[in-house]
Amino acid sequence: MVDGLAELKERLRRLRAERRLSMSGLERRAALGHTTVSRALNGTTVPSEATVVALAGALGVDAEPLLALRRTSLPPAEQPAPGIRSTLGEDGQFEERYRQYVKQRHGTLSIVGLDLSHPNRASWPLDTAYLSLDFASPVPGPARAAGLPSGSGMEVRTDRAEHALAGKHRVLVRGLAGGGKTTLLQWLACGTAAGELPAGLSHLHDCVPFMLPLRSIVRHVRLPSPQHFLESVGCPLRDSQPPGWADRVLNEGRGLLLIDGLDEVPQMQRALTLAWLRELLAAYPQAKYVLTTRPPAVAEGWLTADDFAEITVRPMSTKDVAVFISRWHAAAVETIDTEHDRTHLSSLQAALRDAVRFQRDLARLTTTPLLCALVCALNRDRRGHLPHGRMELYEAALSMLMVRRDRERDVESPEGLALTEHQSIQLLQRLAYWLIRNGQTEMDHETAIAIIDDALPAMPHVASQSDAAGVIRHLIARSGLLRTPAADTIDFVHRTFQDYLGAKAAIEVRDIPLLVRHAHDDQWEDVLQMAVAHARPHERVSLLRRLVSRGDRTLKYRARLHLLAMACLQHATEIDPDVRREVEERAAALVPPRSYEEAEALMAVGPVILGLLPGPEGLESDEAEAVIRTAELIGGDAALTVMKRFRDAPEAWALANAWDSFDTHEYAQEVLAYLPQNVGLTIKSREQLAELPSLNFNRLAFRGDFTSEELAEACSSQDVLTLNIDSNQSLEDLGFVSAYRGIARFGLHNCQGVVDLAPLSSLPALAILEIENCERVDVDGLAVLAGLDDLSLDVEIQYRTLESLPIRADITKLTLGRDACKTLSLEGVTRWPNLTYLCLSDRINAFSRIVDLSKLEDLVFMGDAGISMLADLPSIPQVRELYLGILHDEDDVELICRKLPNLQRLTVWCSRRTAPVDLTPLCGVKDLTITLYEAPGALGIERFSAGSVTLSPRPRG
Repeated sequence: MVDGLAELKERLRRLRAERRLSMSGLERRAALGHTTVSRALNGTTVPSEATVVALAGALGVDAEPLLALRRTSLPPAEQPAPGIRSTLGEDGQFEERYRQYVKQRHGTLSIVGLDLSHPNRASWPLDTAYLSLDFASPVPGPARAAGLPSGSGMEVRTDRAEHALAGKHRVLVRGLAGGGKTTLLQWLACGTAAGELPAGLSHLHDCVPFMLPLRSIVRHVRLPSPQHFLESVGCPLRDSQPPGWADRVLNEGRGLLLIDGLDEVPQMQRALTLAWLRELLAAYPQAKYVLTTRPPAVAEGWLTADDFAEITVRPMSTKDVAVFISRWHAAAVETIDTEHDRTHLSSLQAALRDAVRFQRDLARLTTTPLLCALVCALNRDRRGHLPHGRMELYEAALSMLMVRRDRERDVESPEGLALTEHQSIQLLQRLAYWLIRNGQTEMDHETAIAIIDDALPAMPHVASQSDAAGVIRHLIARSGLLRTPAADTIDFVHRTFQDYLGAKAAIEVRDIPLLVRHAHDDQWEDVLQMAVAHARPHERVSLLRRLVSRGDRTLKYRARLHLLAMACLQHATEIDPDVRREVEERAAALVPPRSYEEAEALMAVGPVILGLLPGPEGLESDEAEAVIRTAELIGGDAALTVMKRFRDAPEAWALANAWDSFDTHEYAQEVLAYLPQNVGLTIKSREQLAELPSLNFNRLAFRGDFTSEELAEACSSQDVLTLNIDSNQSLEDLGFVSAYRGIARFGLHNCQGVVDLAPLSSLPALAILEIENCERVDVDGLAVLAGLDDLSLDVEIQYRTLESLPIRADITKLTLGRDACKTLSLEGVTRWPNLTYLCLSDRINAFSRIVDLSKLEDLVFMGDAGISMLADLPSIPQVRELYLGILHDEDDVELICRKLPNLQRLTVWCSRRTAPVDLTPLCGVKDLTITLYEAPGALGIERFSAGSVTLSPRPRG
């Protein structure tokens, strides 16, 4: 068995290598999940017959020889010997049963009850359908201050789910409705239960998953303690668990709590939910936690104090959508018997992929797995004829789910009740609107019956057929929109349909004032947009004018309300021109954006904002950067058109940072190929690496575990001047740099395997060297780099003074990071009499030696270094520029003019301040220019000449 399995996997790996397919490329061709392909090529289990057939097709070979190898790999069917299970102990026996339950319970996906006429179409295996989406997480940017562009104090790193979660014990996942958050938790639950998660998630090995949807458990009088977890979610094994089992699992650090839907907790209960969560954290600090929420529901950093990392689901890229469509149809084809129908479905798949790529309106509808699945199902149901627009899509889905399919299949009132589409919608609207008005996502049966009972006197045709309880049963069984997550509760299969129907009800009962009163609440955002779509023209005028007026009166919610009004315009098929003008004038206060924060606010409006983004003509530099950032955050084909406009702009460098947000090949050819050669480009994947030969950049960075061979061959035809290697844990030898003879600047960051710097001596032009967080690097290798002019060190080293450092070069610029400042002192700094630039990231011994540097012009304080370090020094008249990475409230600004009397330029980041910066003490410094980033305000600006003080972001108005 073992030999056959080993040969099968070896043959699959060899075929992939021969065809030069990446793992992601093989997954796309085979329409299989990442875990399935990884296990088939490298795992210890025998792949399924369907998996082998799919891989053979993707690799272009006959499946039969591979299937023959698979058959020789199968173990003989055996039953466990009597008594084996008893050796597991009571906890072990139950845990085994529970793991099997989790795999069975959460191992399938279903999207809003579509295709209920065919039960085998309503759901499909998680492993076939699961798509690992992109997640963005903030990481600190480089500490180097010189030339720092606006807004670059923080960068966002984008990784697939398995990499974004790697090594993290506490994670808060943010994402839009239908974006795949719950599916991610299902994948984690099943993979953990089966012990089949990717290697990057090894910290979850042997964990026991607890899937806890807050929408259900928050309805209990008290949120559950561990012994009641299974009971709270209706697990049938709840009475079989050994006493104290859940407590033991969590206490041992083996519990994985998958807590879904913080946004679905009513606002008034979120504080209680947080208290419940913190009780769990205090009682079980070693357990693992993954929480999900919509982005606006909780503030940024809500759980930072509890050591939660935050990651955000990115919208599906064009490539993601293509993969999703392939997998959806691969699952659907399993339900088809005839070759003719399979061929027809294949043609529908190809046509749909083309339509999504080239039709802008349709592309907007497929940015989340939910909407993508809806489009796939409707495309199949309508044999390739799709509706246009978001609202029409919902209308078509409602028609298909509630009435049309039953009628076309001659299914007549199986519950003894026949409702028209209009009647069903009227009743469902009442349920949806009650939930919205009461801030709930589910209701108990008694409430639902009472709501329907109130409606029946006005609906005699329905009342003559059944009582309210019967109507509820019918809607649950036939509408495809309601479900019963627990025995006594009812909810909508997805919040989007609840909002759609509730908005329609609100307009019909003329509750426009109520809608506007709740417009600041994130849970009402979609309701407002859909209400505008449902409203008649005069009702739209009233709703939008009230929304704008409330924004005018309410400073706290002004930006949100005005942007929401702007978002509502995309749903207004007909609108008074004066009202449109009012809305757009308010939006002009935020368009164009001027900062990362404003770009993020515009992103929340959605792709509709792309049509309002100006430029590059007529934009200031900070506006151009923020417009690019907004388009990057939104992504998609429409955003790509915005990016292309900026290819020749001075801010084109910002376009290179957005590569991860678009299709790799498309973005390389349509944007990157047009950028100036000196723009910095970061390569993070092998797909991006493959595009490099067609591009022409001389400033490159490689982030990730690229091999020495890949690094050496990447740019053999290019004249690279700057090269950075970042976060490469497999790299040990720098010999590859000999392929880059023209390098003038080299950076080594977070590379723990590198020791020897001697290979850098093969770079005759090397003048700038940066070494950061490379614990094993032997700095003695610096002795052979005689041409160094600029050195940046952020590592703990064995030397204690600058004087003892083995450096022969006469450097003029020196940067010492936090780790270097902890171990070094500035004793001996005068060995470099031509030093003009000094950057420190912490307090350092012998700081007073800088007074002896007669040519020192630029002084930079980052991290815990600050102007208080100047207090005990005499005047330093040679310093012309000062950069402060932090300015605390208690810092004495007057020190600057006393100690640096000839200062000409001052740059300050004020993100940690709560009080305005008082610039008055500096007004007497001649020819001083000041730039303040993220200042909560500034006093005394009027005492400076025009243009001397710059605030970023620039204030509006």
